[in-house]
Amino acid sequence: MPTVFEKRGALIAQKVVENLKSRKFDAYFVENAKDAVEKAISLIPKGSVVSWGGSMTLVEIGMQERIYKEGFTVIDRDKAKDPQERAELSRKALLSDVYLTSTNAISQDGVLINTDGFGNRVAAMTFGPKSVIVIAGINKICKTLEEAYLRVKNHASPLNAARLSLTKTACASTGFCQDCKSDESVCSFTVQTRMSKVPGRMKVIIVGENLGY
Repeated sequence: MPTVFEKRGALIAQKVVENLKSRKFDAYFVENAKDAVEKAISLIPKGSVVSWGGSMTLVEIGMQERIYKEGFTVIDRDKAKDPQERAELSRKALLSDVYLTSTNAISQDGVLINTDGFGNRVAAMTFGPKSVIVIAGINKICKTLEEAYLRVKNHASPLNAARLSLTKTACASTGFCQDCKSDESVCSFTVQTRMSKVPGRMKVIIVGENLGY
């Protein structure tokens, strides 16, 4: 049986789904990572060109491996031989049919907040790919928009900087934002997505588990 925490989480997630739909996102709630993968696959048309942004959530649930297994054409910057090819693949991803990502934070009223170092992920979310699928654990939900911004600055970004061993980025060693201007900063671009301008282009799957940072 679900615990009281899981029941509460599901109630909050379902309210977020309603609020996302009011902002012209397609939105769904699933109980676990396995269901999230299946839901995402069901939203990708056969023959699609698929790419993704850096995301621990996608890694944790095995999303990339499943995409390869399904036989989609993939644009994968991690297969690049050098930084130049990696940058070129990141540009090509902007013209993919389907772009997979997570989100750094989401407010209960359905606004996504994302911060990037190079901007490729937030660029793809806002314009380019025909369809964007966002998979987010319930831990990404914040009560208010202000709390969502704080989560990005003092939780997601420091953890990502530490994961990437960005020693010149202050938050990697202090654990919270120092508003740095380091060349290694993971916070060059911060984007607030308050609605899906093209109805249904952005699809958000909320998962009833803690996933990613």
